[in-house]
Amino acid sequence: MAAAEPRVAVTAPPGYTALAVKFGARQRSPHCLLVKEHRVREGPGDTHPPQRTLFVLNVPPYCSADALSRLFARCGAVQSVDLRDKPGPGEKAEKRTSKFFTNGTATGFRVAYVVFRKPAGVQAAKALSQEGPLLISTESHPVKTGISKWIARYADSVVDREELKAEVDAYMQDYDKKIEEEEAKAAKEEGVPDEEGWVKVTRKGRKPGLPRTEAANLRVLEREKRKKARKELLNFYAWQHRETKREHIAQLRKKFEEDKQRIALMRAQRKFRPY
Repeated sequence: MAAAEPRVAVTAPPGYTALAVKFGARQRSPHCLLVKEHRVREGPGDTHPPQRTLFVLNVPPYCSADALSRLFARCGAVQSVDLRDKPGPGEKAEKRTSKFFTNGTATGFRVAYVVFRKPAGVQAAKALSQEGPLLISTESHPVKTGISKWIARYADSVVDREELKAEVDAYMQDYDKKIEEEEAKAAKEEGVPDEEGWVKVTRKGRKPGLPRTEAANLRVLEREKRKKARKELLNFYAWQHRETKREHIAQLRKKFEEDKQRIALMRAQRKFRPY
C-alpha cells in the first residue's frame, strides 16, 4: 500500500485557504489554489449564489473546468464551474451554440467560481487544506500535454466544410428573419404618433437606396483606388527628384537636336527664286 501524501503547509493571504494541488503523481513541487467562500449580494440574474459558491484563485492554464469539477466532486455535488480571466459579476453568460466561431482559450492563470448544490460543499472544499496535495491529472482522467496536446489541438482545428456551411446557412436564415421582423415592425410604426404625439423619423425616404451589389462594390473600390493614386506624393524622395531632373534634361537635349536637324534641312532647301 502506497504511503499517503504528506500535507504541505502553505501561508495563504487573509480570508483565503490554500489548497495544494499537483499536476501528476510524479510532480514534486505542488501548486497552490487560493479558495474562499464567495460572498456578494445576490442579483436577479446572478449565477454565483452565496453560501454555495467557492471562489478559486491562481488556477493554472492546464486545469480545465472539468478538472476542477472532478477535483471538488469529493466535497459534494458540483452544479457548475465558471472559469474566467478575471473576477467579475456572475451575470448569466450568453449560450454559445457555435462550434467554429468562438473566442480563443486563455493561456494564463485564471479564476474560477465553483457552485455546489448544497452549502456544505463549500466548507468541505476549504477543509481539503488538511489533506495532502490533490492530483489534477490521473490515470482515469489524464490531462493531455506535450505532443499529444498539440496533436489533439490540430485535430480540432481541422474544419468540416459541410458542417461549417450548414452552421453559416442556419445563422444567415436567422439573421434574415430577424431583419424582416425589424423592417415589418418599423413599417408598421412608420408615421404613427406615440403616446405623446411624436412621430418617429427613419432613414428611409421616398426613394430608398438600392441594395449594394458586388458590381457596385467593385466600382466603389476602383474609384477609391483612383482617388488614392491621385493623392500619392511625387518627387518626395531625393532620388526621385534627381531622376526627374535627369529625364527633363534628356528631353531638352533631344528636342534641341531635332530642332538643329530641322533648321539644317530648311537651309538646304532654300533657293533663290525671283519668279
